[in-house]
Amino acid sequence: MGAESNGVERNKAIVVEFLSRFSKGDVSGLLELMDDRATWWVSGKIAGLSDTYEKEKFGTLLNGVKTAYKGGAMQFKPTVMTAEADRVAVEAESFAELMNGRIYNNLYHLLFSFKDGKIFRVREYMDTQHAYETFFVP
Repeated sequence: MGAESNGVERNKAIVVEFLSRFSKGDVSGLLELMDDRATWWVSGKIAGLSDTYEKEKFGTLLNGVKTAYKGGAMQFKPTVMTAEADRVAVEAESFAELMNGRIYNNLYHLLFSFKDGKIFRVREYMDTQHAYETFFVP
């Protein structure tokens, strides 16, 4: 039980560090925490956003959207975290002031799965209507 508990705590710490790097706009730093075969899935049916991204494509997406944020990054604050075995479930809130004058403030559920001490798969659930209206409506 001790080794499994240590793994769970390690995974939670990696998620906290990942979200910290995300909030600083440190794309290369957060990608270091991901397995080379990692994927990030975004819920919904928003063209240009909802999809499954391989690690490199996810990095390209994050680097591309940085220019939309006044501070160059979206703040991603975990509010609740639950972990078991190789999974960490996170409720989180985002905040960003956009260059277009809008405020992006969304709520998320993120499910991180780990393999060999690295983030292997993430499933992102959010209010897709808010994301669409904030980023895509003229």
